[in-house]
Parts: sequence; C-alpha cells; structure tokens
Amino acid sequence: MTPQKKTAGGSTFTRLYAKIQQEDGAYTVSVRLYNDRAQREVAWGQETAPSIEVASMMIGSIAEGFSISKNCISIVIGMENFRDGTLH
Repeated sequence: MTPQKKTAGGSTFTRLYAKIQQEDGAYTVSVRLYNDRAQREVAWGQETAPSIEVASMMIGSIAEGFSISKNCISIVIGMENFRDGTLH
C-alpha cells in the first residue's frame, strides 16, 4: 500500500508525474499529482528553476512532502542539447 499524506484541503496523492524542460537557459518544472483511489483528487503546477539540480530537488521535495514513494514517480526530461550536460 502506498503511504499518503493529506493536504490542507483534505486531498491525498499517490502518484507524481513531472516534466523538466530546458528553455532559454532555465528549467521549467511541471508537475501533476494524482490519487489512484479517488480520480477527482488531482493537482498540478509549474515553476521555473535555475538549474537541473534545483529542478530535481523541487520534485524530490514535493514527493517527500506528500509521502509518494519512488516507484510512484515518473519524470520526463527535455534538454535543448543533452550533450552539453554529459561527460565524455
């Protein structure tokens, strides 16, 4: 069973879908939170981060805040030039 944490509005979330998109030197982080047991319980948001590390920490913080386990998190990353950030 997936642990859940109630929000201020009484909603619980069991899944986190996130997308990090690099745009003009910054990173846009888009998230959607779902509850498997109550499909009406959905939340979403978008924020800008200065680096991929900060974007990753933002997603981790949301997951931790709602007690969403790692196997219930999906992340998609879109980079302008992914080779710039890799070691060869």
